[in-house]
Amino acid sequence: MEKITLQSPLDMHLHLRDGDMLKDVYSYSEDQFAGAVIMPNLQPPLQNREDILAYRDRIQTLSKKDFDPYMTIFFSNSYDKEFLESIKDLIIAVKLYPSGVTTNSENGVKSLDLESVGMTLSAMEELGIPLSVHGETDGAIFEREAEFLPVYEMLAKEFPKLKIMMEHISDHRTIKLLDKYPNLYATVTVHHLTITTDDLLGGALKPHLFCKPIVKFAKDRDALRELVLSGHPKVMFGSDSAPHLRENKESANGSAGVFTAPIILQKLAELFDSAGKLDRLQAFVSDNAQRIYGVTPPKREVTLEKRSFKVPENYNGVVTLFAGEEIGWSLV
Repeated sequence: MEKITLQSPLDMHLHLRDGDMLKDVYSYSEDQFAGAVIMPNLQPPLQNREDILAYRDRIQTLSKKDFDPYMTIFFSNSYDKEFLESIKDLIIAVKLYPSGVTTNSENGVKSLDLESVGMTLSAMEELGIPLSVHGETDGAIFEREAEFLPVYEMLAKEFPKLKIMMEHISDHRTIKLLDKYPNLYATVTVHHLTITTDDLLGGALKPHLFCKPIVKFAKDRDALRELVLSGHPKVMFGSDSAPHLRENKESANGSAGVFTAPIILQKLAELFDSAGKLDRLQAFVSDNAQRIYGVTPPKREVTLEKRSFKVPENYNGVVTLFAGEEIGWSLV
């Protein structure tokens, strides 16, 4: 039976939530990964040293395996160099959310002009702290990422030594920026690599596939697949796994977010294997991230084998991507 063993796989964009939800979903990420970049958009968001330490402690209390939670802080244009220096040892990046564009982003940045954010970004550039960005406007839903591209270009040019992470890219037009600016990098999710608008809306509405940025068209999915399978050195895996209770998804005001944590590596192995590129999976799920962020994760081996796996209908009441379907690879 065909197998692959991954060395210290990493998830570079993960929502673990808090409270009971954190307890319900944490183990699925720890089972598959040696570490993950933890998003700060809680209620209230993480915006000081004490909050970061307390949240990290709540995560580590649940740990049963070697797993590094790489913490982030929610961007504010009030952060100066002195404050950022005081938390640099705790965080891997500062996460910027435009106000209102996704879950728990109401306290995000309302204006992305240099006058508003320049002081903080200059300090981050000087201190070598990466910037992680949810790159969408509040425009037409399928154009939000494309409309944000001029902001990425402005940031890349104005702060050439600042590492900028374009998170969960989903639009074929974003890909062109990777080779245009040396300080731009990207994460890609498993759902943007595998599903499209037709899966979300083509038959009946499937609320568990609704996320931001919204899944797009076949040309976008295929362009992302080509990018990832090519082994591009500036692209990392980031799940954007975002759990919500079933009642908060299947409602008149359904929450945005796709829960993928329990099935990530199985589906990625299937995708890379089907393209004859299984040898490139290691770089996508670990090596590129280690080099880009300069991290050394715990030494973990995660083995998968080419054996059919039926995805449960839910995990602790949270419905995952491909629920009830078969995936061609399984965790050993």
